[in-house]
Amino acid sequence: MDYGSFALLALSIALFSFSQKVLSSWWRRQLPFPPGPSPYPIIGNFRDIPTKHAWLTYKKWGIQYGSDIVHASALGQHIVIVNSVKTAVEIFEKRAHVYSGRPVLTMVELIGWDFTFSMLPGEDRWRDQRKMFHQHFRQDASRNYHPIQIKKVHLLLQALLSSPQAFREHLKTLAAAIIMATVYGYEVQPTSDHFVGLAVDAMKRLSDSVIPGTVAVNTFPILRYLPPWMPGAGFQRFAAECRQIVKEMREAPFNFAKQNTRNGTDSTSVVAKLLENNRYDEEAIKDVAATAYGGGADTTVSSLASFFLAMALYPDVQKKAQTEIDTVIGTDRLPEFEDRLSLPFVEALYREVMRWKPVLPLGLAHASTADDVYEGYFIPKGTAVISNIWAMTRDESIYPEPERFNPDRFFTSEGKLNDDDTVLTFGFSISYFTVLSHLTSCPKF
Repeated sequence: MDYGSFALLALSIALFSFSQKVLSSWWRRQLPFPPGPSPYPIIGNFRDIPTKHAWLTYKKWGIQYGSDIVHASALGQHIVIVNSVKTAVEIFEKRAHVYSGRPVLTMVELIGWDFTFSMLPGEDRWRDQRKMFHQHFRQDASRNYHPIQIKKVHLLLQALLSSPQAFREHLKTLAAAIIMATVYGYEVQPTSDHFVGLAVDAMKRLSDSVIPGTVAVNTFPILRYLPPWMPGAGFQRFAAECRQIVKEMREAPFNFAKQNTRNGTDSTSVVAKLLENNRYDEEAIKDVAATAYGGGADTTVSSLASFFLAMALYPDVQKKAQTEIDTVIGTDRLPEFEDRLSLPFVEALYREVMRWKPVLPLGLAHASTADDVYEGYFIPKGTAVISNIWAMTRDESIYPEPERFNPDRFFTSEGKLNDDDTVLTFGFSISYFTVLSHLTSCPKF
């Protein structure tokens, strides 16, 4: 084949490939979006998107439109809600190459929260932080922190005995104490701890900044250049205040741990181990520590508060769990982590707490990195895709009578624990052991 013929062939192939891509893109864009509320001109569904208890609204949309995947848009931003486990597996696992991105949220950057790997795209910073987090918080690594958890839980039990009416504050102290001791080697104050207050404040401000459609600068990033004194630029003043809080939250406990590591008084905390390992720069270590510190305590308090509520509402369940503990462990000692496999009903109770009142009703938003088609519906590139964990835990085809607290749903007909552990979330060791210890210390029915 001469050069001219080869060039013509190559050009023909390139043109064919290009035309196929154009036609494919055109065909996809003729498909409908997933069902959802009808949009208004220009603003889309801005007025429909809820700012409170959004998971309930999204579940209602799924029922109303007869689909486990629903769509809305706000000021040009497409949003897709996933309401079923089946669709979540297909989108977030099988199509992870398309849905592994994160939405660009300008407000998150403005308030100083863009350091956490849950907000980063899949790049070197994200990979390093994820590797560090997995290294120190995966299930087998977390065993190193069992002594801290046991010590803090025993202190919780003493506090509950002395002032049970303040149980909510005791739970907050427990959760913060475990996270701070594990990550920074820091012992929190029983009340009004400065570091804990910083984390609570920073997390609240973050949650107020990521709800789709509620912060205009997330939809129109150019607004970030508005001076704070201009009308409508109140978000700039909010962001400036928040940046200072987040900066102190990242740096103050890290500097505490760094100084103790230098002095030789701390070699066991996560920060101390990462500094001594000398594989990552200090900024990355600081970011990973702040991610655990900022988010870990709040989720633990929520799950434990749900446990207390369940035990108050369903004393028969508590009695059954305590009977199992008394039979297996006896009444002469408190439980240990090693007892877990011998307590199937307590395990089922724990799973049911996590299902009944999920700590995070909505998952963190992902972003589609390319146009996609799912079940005949078009999902354009850049769509924010959110899993509705609440709706998944209310799927009656999987969990009959979903509002009823019933640990027995996690047993097979043969009386064995089933393999449904999808409701378990990060941090189970802390919550599980606390649940177990509290059951052991409760008065008998």
